[in-house]
Amino acid sequence: MTHDHDLVLRPTQAQTAAALNPPAGRNGGDLVVETLAGLGATTVFGLPGQHALGMFDALRRSCLRYVGLRVENNAGFAADAYGRITGEAAPLLLSTGPGALTSLAALQEAASASAPVLAISSQIPTAGLGGGRHGYLHELPDQSASFRGVVKSVHTVRTQSQIPSALAAAWQSALSAPHGPVWVEIPQDVLLAPTSLPVVTAMDATPDELPPRPELTAVAADLLSRAARPAIIAGGGVVRADASGKLRQLAETLNAPVVTTFGGKGAFPWNHPLSLQSWLEDRHTTDFLEDADVLLVVGSGLGELSSNYHTFKPRGRVVQIEADLGKLESNHPALGIHADARLGLQALLETVSPRADDTAADRVRDLLSRVSERIVAQELTLEQDVLAAVRRALPRTSPSFWDMTILAYWAWSAFDPQGTNLMHSAQGAGGLGYGFPAALGAAAADPTRPVLAVSGDGGALYSIAELATARQHDLPVTWLIVDDGGYGILREYMTDSFGEATATELARPDYVALAESFGVPGVRTTPETLETDLAKALAAPGPSVVVLPALLRMFAPTHLG
Repeated sequence: MTHDHDLVLRPTQAQTAAALNPPAGRNGGDLVVETLAGLGATTVFGLPGQHALGMFDALRRSCLRYVGLRVENNAGFAADAYGRITGEAAPLLLSTGPGALTSLAALQEAASASAPVLAISSQIPTAGLGGGRHGYLHELPDQSASFRGVVKSVHTVRTQSQIPSALAAAWQSALSAPHGPVWVEIPQDVLLAPTSLPVVTAMDATPDELPPRPELTAVAADLLSRAARPAIIAGGGVVRADASGKLRQLAETLNAPVVTTFGGKGAFPWNHPLSLQSWLEDRHTTDFLEDADVLLVVGSGLGELSSNYHTFKPRGRVVQIEADLGKLESNHPALGIHADARLGLQALLETVSPRADDTAADRVRDLLSRVSERIVAQELTLEQDVLAAVRRALPRTSPSFWDMTILAYWAWSAFDPQGTNLMHSAQGAGGLGYGFPAALGAAAADPTRPVLAVSGDGGALYSIAELATARQHDLPVTWLIVDDGGYGILREYMTDSFGEATATELARPDYVALAESFGVPGVRTTPETLETDLAKALAAPGPSVVVLPALLRMFAPTHLG
């Protein structure tokens, strides 16, 4: 009798011949790119550096497409967006020391947003590893220590034979729920040394599944089925798990209103009768959720933004389905179910009983009416008109990427993405400079549809060099820059807190002329002409810049009492 564990895959005669006679001229870098191709990667991002040249030399002998950016952090943002759009682990090739460290902010955003990024960095020669002070260029006593608190897993390679297995383990880690960035580092001499190892072919790195425990979902289903006023908070985990269809089915079965977090935009249809939309920074919404006798939280840790700055105090029973174990019950006591959102929702669908409720849609309409009245009373017509113009100009299937700027803060609450996995921002870690390079990564993933990036003038200067990348690769990204002459949201925060702002005003360039100096068409617009100018730019092939000089204001917060 033959048992499964006794089965061995026998190489074919051709495979054996190829393995015994690998092509000449290969080095350790070839093992890297061969492994990436074997794992299913098609596109890599990055920036070359002295210690990483072995990897970059190998790229010209591979089938991988390379998209090079001008700053490592921007390359990280591009890889982050590529991972969000495709669900693949986007490879990010980096050099040692300063090059590696410059990517940290982008990797923090990827970790916060659960975006799969496979960061592969070079290292100083093997002889210098171990914390000694050898004086190598870019030397750090322990480079991986700088990343260990940011990424999901760290993998250090010391020999060429370790490369395929280390990359496969990292790939599997990045794509197992919750997705996230991982770190692999390979010494310079390992990358440069000639190799006689066989060409790497298909690699098995199937991500681990994370199903819920059935005894927990049975309890959750009973609670939801018997609830008088159930409600659902849907976070980014629903989007990443491609579970929006299951979420809608469950909400309709339970007649439960749904609010999406800022990271969960698009997880539930915006205009559905049960949709509370995304007005989380509003006390009316907070009160509504607190009044739920059973609250299902799916794919969210109920962090600062999702809890109206921790003013949310649920009075009913909370059921939380979350893939990130560290977020389970981290802010509120709950029936915690450690599971992927898709598998958790499927288990509930199989066990809940349909719930009749003639009042749910009326309560949703009443809440949205009160939210609208609060905003209207603040006389913020300009801001609402600008956001509406952006929505009308943006094609329904086009993704958008938003930097940390006032218009993006409005969009978190008020923008209808009109689809799942179409709106992304840097609200995970909250760093500046995300919007434009992330949009470039999304355009590299799917160049058949235009992509929108939105930045303020402060954030734009973080990534202005990537206009060269957009032009070089002819990526269809339209960059809307809202120019208010400074760090607008910080100006508001400081004025509200201290009576005046300090260090928020900026000298800035002529963004239209600057774009055109890169060979990228630019136009200066007004709130009245924004829709027309933006739609025209989005419809044109290749990159473009639209500059809107405008001083926008935020709606008043409700978490300050």
